[in-house]
Amino acid sequence: MIASLPMYDCPETAAANDRFWQGVRAHLGYGPDRLCRAGDVWDHWQSPGLILSQTCGYPYRARLHGTVTIVGTPVLDLPDCPPGHYYSVLVARAEDPRETPRDFAEARFAYNEALSQSGWAAPQTYAAAHGFTFSNPVQSGAHRESARAVAENRADIAALDALSWKMMQRHDPFAATLRVLARTKPSPTLPYICALGRDPAPIFEALQSAISGLSQDDRATLGIIGLIRIDPETYLAQPNPPPPPPN
Repeated sequence: MIASLPMYDCPETAAANDRFWQGVRAHLGYGPDRLCRAGDVWDHWQSPGLILSQTCGYPYRARLHGTVTIVGTPVLDLPDCPPGHYYSVLVARAEDPRETPRDFAEARFAYNEALSQSGWAAPQTYAAAHGFTFSNPVQSGAHRESARAVAENRADIAALDALSWKMMQRHDPFAATLRVLARTKPSPTLPYICALGRDPAPIFEALQSAISGLSQDDRATLGIIGLIRIDPETYLAQPNPPPPPPN
């Protein structure tokens, strides 16, 4: 059996995620003793033994739809955002004189992964709606590394998951050297999933109980304030931009 919470798991959140999983496991009545942090997340997501994980909306609609079951969608502590949704922030260095994302159309654009909703799909959809594209992409491997690349002048603009950005502002000094230029249209939050064929109802109830039981500190650390159901079709309806060019 596998349980993992890889999408917002970092040294600053690991202990809170561990307690969150223990709460889920206690309410569920079964599951591995510890979260799995080893191996490839794609192996976790596609394992027939998957009890719980979290994926991104883009991997779900691109590759996982039909091979996993959506359990539920977390409600994040984000201002001015519909429940069960999140957005990306487009950040640049504070001293950069350029004022709008369109001014960065040909600048170095840092993104985490090609199948990231917040790092690639949402900003490219934003750009298309404003009549341009980010034409000089640089892959970083993680939202934190995208932000760091901009701060260290190895990139000029980056698109960051809003919750990841909130965590960076709390923990990473380099975040103070960046400013937000704009934010993308909200899209459904990263869903919790389980293996296809597993009943999601008791897992949803266990998640809901565990979220309600989080301490105030762990709730603030993880940024989770609730859980709702969003149907798969809403995830599948999000636009898919062209992929980044090969390096």
